[in-house]
Amino acid sequence: MELLDERPVPEEAHDVKRQAREFAAEHIAPNAQAYFESGEYPTEVLEAGMDAGLVAQDIGEEYGGKGFSLEQVLAIAEEFYRADAGIALTLQLASFGAEILEEHGDEELKEEFLRPVAENEQITGLAVSEPETGSDLAGMATTAEKDGDEYVLNGEKYWIGNGVEADWVTVYAKTGDDENNRYGNYSLFVVPTDTDGYNAEHIPEKMAFRASKQAHLTLEDCRVPEDHLIGVEGAGFYMLADFFNHGRVIVGGHGIGMAAAAIEEAWEFVHDREAFGRSVDEFQAVQHKLADMRTEFEAARALTWRAADQVAGSDDAGFWAAMAKLKATETANDCAQKAMQLHGGRSVLTERRVARVYRDVRVPVIYEGANDIQRNLVYNQAPK
Repeated sequence: MELLDERPVPEEAHDVKRQAREFAAEHIAPNAQAYFESGEYPTEVLEAGMDAGLVAQDIGEEYGGKGFSLEQVLAIAEEFYRADAGIALTLQLASFGAEILEEHGDEELKEEFLRPVAENEQITGLAVSEPETGSDLAGMATTAEKDGDEYVLNGEKYWIGNGVEADWVTVYAKTGDDENNRYGNYSLFVVPTDTDGYNAEHIPEKMAFRASKQAHLTLEDCRVPEDHLIGVEGAGFYMLADFFNHGRVIVGGHGIGMAAAAIEEAWEFVHDREAFGRSVDEFQAVQHKLADMRTEFEAARALTWRAADQVAGSDDAGFWAAMAKLKATETANDCAQKAMQLHGGRSVLTERRVARVYRDVRVPVIYEGANDIQRNLVYNQAPK
C-alpha cells in the first residue's frame, strides 16, 4: 500500500521527499518505540538528520541553508511523521521560529543567530504560549520594557519546544498597552538561553510525542540588547500570523503522516488475522471502515497540498492554512480511532505502533492553534 505517493507533490519536492523517506526508514522508524518508552531526547537521530541535510534547511542559502520551499518542508513532514511523530517533531523544531528572523530581522542579527542554525551548529525555539493563555495571541502577559539600550523581559512561557536544549529562542512579549489596538501591543525578540534571568525546565512527561521535549520558561529581569528586537516594535502579532500560516500547512503534513501510519497498521492487521473461520478483511463492516479511512485520508491530503500552493502564493493564506490544519489533524484522529477498533484487544498493547499513533494524534489538534480556533479562522477568513 503506497499512501504517500508523489502525485500531489510538485516536482521540485520529489528528491527531498525520497531522501526523507529513506532517512525515516533507516533512522526514525527503527528507533521510534525505544524513544517513546524512554522519553529521552533523540540527540543521535537529530544529528543524523543534520548530517543528511534534512534539518533547518528551510533557511535561505545566503545564510547557510538550502532554502527549502514550503512544499519541500511539507514533503519531509509527511514522511517523518509517518515513521514517528515524537522524533519528527524534534527534527522539525530545530529551526522553529527561525523563519521569522530570516524574514524580518536585520542583517547583523541574522548573521549572528540564523547562520549557526542553518549550518546545524545551533538549534532554536519559539516561545509564544503561556501557562494561562494558549491560542489568544493578543492576550499574552509576558512583558518587554525598554530600559536604556536594552529590553527587560518578565513573564512565563509554556509548551516551548527546545526551551531547555536551544541555544536561543524567539520570545513573543508585550511592549505596548493600547486597549484600542491589542494586536499592535506585541513584539518579538531573540533571547539567548544563557542570558541571566532565562530559566527553563522540562514539562513533566506527556502521554504522547514523548521523544519531543517542551519546556516551562521563566523570564526574570531577562535583559537583551535593543538590537535583539526582530523587525519593529509592535509588529510581533502580525509577523506570527504570517508565520503560522506556513506552520499550519506543515502541521497538516503531521496529520497526513500519522493518518497514513494508522491506515497501514489497520490494513496489515486485518489482512493477517482470521475470525469466525474467515479472514477479518472479508467482513463488510471492516471493509467499510477501511474505505472511510482511505477516503478521508485522500481528501485531507489533497486539501493540504492545495493549501500549500495557496499559502506559498499568498492567496487567501490564512483561510487555506486553517482548513488544512483542521482537516488533516482531525482525519488523523479518526483514522487512529478506527485502526484501534480494527485491532480489537491488541490495540491497547504499548508495544503496538497503532497504540503510539493513537496517543500522538491527540496532540496536533491542539498545537499551532487549537482546532476550534481554526474553525473561527476558516469562517472569518473565507473569501467573500
